[in-house]
Amino acid sequence: MRCPFCGNIDTQVKDSRPAEDHVAIRRRRFCPACGGRFTTYERVQLRDLVVIKNSGKREDFDRDKLERSIRISMQKRPIEPERIDQMISGIVRRLESMGETDIPSHKIGEIVMESLARIDTVAYVRFASVYKNFQAADDFEDFVSELRPPAQPEE
Repeated sequence: MRCPFCGNIDTQVKDSRPAEDHVAIRRRRFCPACGGRFTTYERVQLRDLVVIKNSGKREDFDRDKLERSIRISMQKRPIEPERIDQMISGIVRRLESMGETDIPSHKIGEIVMESLARIDTVAYVRFASVYKNFQAADDFEDFVSELRPPAQPEE
């Protein structure tokens, strides 16, 4: 593993342990050339996924991009980081186990929205506002009104 500080290719593993509910290995590394320390993660990848954008453009699936968008939607929410990691790993496993290597971006968005709806409604609405490209406050009102159960008539 190349050192991110000095570029040395001969780094040493100092410690390895399971991470993310035993679906990844966390490795602490040390560079003997510069003394730098850094952490790497090793995960199982069942297959290389390709995202098919709405425009038809194809790009490699990027777990980090998925993680960034989910973490942005969950900023300042009372959700443990481990739970977020588990959710992201679950989404990736679900995508990999679909049996397809080409996955439409809207399918990924639906899976993320489904997962967020189960964990935190505020994060769900935040993600939806970007995913569904809300343009005005009315878009938020319409979306949130669909979340609320219909009002029961008073008797």
